[in-house]
Amino acid sequence: MADTDARLTELEIKAGFADDLLDTLSKTVWRQQREIDALRKELIELRRQVGSIAPGDRGTPADEIPPHW
Repeated sequence: MADTDARLTELEIKAGFADDLLDTLSKTVWRQQREIDALRKELIELRRQVGSIAPGDRGTPADEIPPHW
């Protein structure tokens, strides 16, 4: 009987840890999905901005500041 109680207690502890892990993973996935959604919106906006620039407004490579400046 004591062996059964110990095994049951051990299973309950493991189930509790598994539940905590599942909750943590769920929160991580939710947070990552929010970040993906925000990045997707930002990418769409950047593409819109780049698309609205007229070809003549982009300048020439001589107009750009060198990367070491």
